[in-house]
Amino acid sequence: MHRRIIVPSALAAGLLLAIPASAADFTPGAPGIGDSYYPASGNGGYDVSHYDLRLKYQPATDLLEGTATLVATTKQNLSRFNLDLGLKVSEVRVNGRVAKFATSGDHELEVTPATPLEKNKSVSIVVRYAGKPSEVKIGGWSAWARTPDGGVAAQEPDSAVWWFPSNDHPRDKATFDVSVLVPDGHQAISNGVLQSQSSKLGWTRFNWRSNKPQATYLATLAVGKFDITTDRTANGLPVLNAYSKDLGDNAGAARASVERTTEVAEWLESVFGPYPFNSLGGYVPNVTSGFALETQTRPFYSPRQFANGANVSVVVHELAHQWYGDSVSVADWKDIWINEGFARYSQWLWSEKEGEGTAQELADYVYGTRAADDPFWTVKPGDPGADDQFHAAVYDRGALALQALRNEVGDEDFFAILKGWPQEHAYGNAKVADFVKYAEKVSGKPLAGLFDTWLYQPVKPAAPAAAEAGLKAPAAAPAARSAKGAAAKPAQPRSWKKIAETNTIHENDRH
Repeated sequence: MHRRIIVPSALAAGLLLAIPASAADFTPGAPGIGDSYYPASGNGGYDVSHYDLRLKYQPATDLLEGTATLVATTKQNLSRFNLDLGLKVSEVRVNGRVAKFATSGDHELEVTPATPLEKNKSVSIVVRYAGKPSEVKIGGWSAWARTPDGGVAAQEPDSAVWWFPSNDHPRDKATFDVSVLVPDGHQAISNGVLQSQSSKLGWTRFNWRSNKPQATYLATLAVGKFDITTDRTANGLPVLNAYSKDLGDNAGAARASVERTTEVAEWLESVFGPYPFNSLGGYVPNVTSGFALETQTRPFYSPRQFANGANVSVVVHELAHQWYGDSVSVADWKDIWINEGFARYSQWLWSEKEGEGTAQELADYVYGTRAADDPFWTVKPGDPGADDQFHAAVYDRGALALQALRNEVGDEDFFAILKGWPQEHAYGNAKVADFVKYAEKVSGKPLAGLFDTWLYQPVKPAAPAAAEAGLKAPAAAPAARSAKGAAAKPAQPRSWKKIAETNTIHENDRH
């Protein structure tokens, strides 16, 4: 027998390697991710890469039961971490072991694992929970809408806390598997591709998969009785549209609009580059709201969007978000212009394509019909504030900024910017400042002053600035004048009314 002799120095080194970091080295993750508008949104200390949601929903009672498995990576030595969830939790396991949990605030689930979690390690988190989403109110509002035959989760800036535990901020995107059990005769609609469905003992299970990173507010769930249409694009992508069976007078106009999804997406590819996801579609549930939302791969539309007849412009807007907002998401909610300004400008480009008013004519109309003392000009699209996040100025003044950019750099560079940006930041997050730098890189021109004028100054840009940006002010218009001698307003483009009908596109109970 040979006995190995360990000298003191070697022994000490071995002990150091064996001793884990002290408890003092492990700290709780932050209860918010650090957003400037919504400090309580999201959480710190970890990053989720995948959500697996197994749900059972009873439309008659609004009871939702769920088991959520989150695959995440720790970003610090964690003694505790938070998830965002408004429903009642019965059990939490971390890496297979039962974890302690408590709740605080409106939606904070505080999880203490059995052993602290080291930085940069993979971790699995399983949460069992249940409740009635329609009874959950956070800040006095709800992202869950009851329908005559089920329920719908779709809201912005957050909706996840009503139906699954998450790190609820666009900065932490993940892939999703959503499996939903509903009574026979009902369907469950979610994002991505329907992988399979099966029925047993009076219940049907629908299995959906989103295989590209997706922000939590872009995850959607709709349970009800739908008429469903399916197709494939020329490139083979599956297309699925769903319409509640009880849309009444709005049913025809909704179908006439949403069924053009494939056509609109193919046109948008010519503007923004290849479609970034694994499926296309849209759905129109029987809800009383009036807004629409760019839920990833399958936008949500309220029936009221089609109360005045078909409106393809709203479909253009929500599909444009698949590039600007979904693939490239905000780093902070103050960067909302890189979502909404571009989606609105896509409506202007569609108008131009359809011969119903060029983007230049629409820009002249917006600029010329808003007086200098209109509060519209006090909202800064580049940082509008939480209360004005979905103000008309973010959309229309935001689109004006893009027309000013187009006139400054010329069509060749402008459309290269529109197409290159979603490739540059695909499946990631970005800030307004990132776009400014990218536009300067592509065009080779200094553009900070232009964007400051159109995105950040709380006043109407003066006539010289407008003229420099290629916009026509009423005073500069040709000599048509009223009997009182006032300058004529620009002619209203034919597309304006349909575009204006979408001005409430993202208005909801919170905004």
